[in-house]
Amino acid sequence: MKDFFEDIFEYHNHFNQKIADFLTEHASEVSERTIPLFSHSINAHQIWNSRILGTQPLGVHEVHSPEKCGILDNTNYKDTLKILSGFDLGLKVSYQNSKGHKFENSIQQILFHVANHFTHHKAQIISDIRQKGLEPIVTDYIFYKR
Repeated sequence: MKDFFEDIFEYHNHFNQKIADFLTEHASEVSERTIPLFSHSINAHQIWNSRILGTQPLGVHEVHSPEKCGILDNTNYKDTLKILSGFDLGLKVSYQNSKGHKFENSIQQILFHVANHFTHHKAQIISDIRQKGLEPIVTDYIFYKR
């Protein structure tokens, strides 16, 4: 299972870097929600990593430049690899969500959630880019594996 997550997060990191580059190049052409949405997906990954690692989380709705998102994404990817190499995926993590409610989930559940979260928001970002008449990059997993 750890190999699966390493592969999935390598894929997300690869395309997050491409999206960061694309948004840097086209920042003035994308919708007002695109960069905040990309920032949110990067922040959420960092927040989940911080819950596992016991580090300081970002704010869920902090907005960063696309360049900063790329830097944060690389840090997130490295931290996720540390989690995969240093923790049992079945380990339960207790945390509070942004509304202060307490929950507990396994690292495996958390990482699967993060991967799905990226996929969801990546699709929204690609849709935003298309609606502005720009040609988005292809981010499908199977395309990445070809």
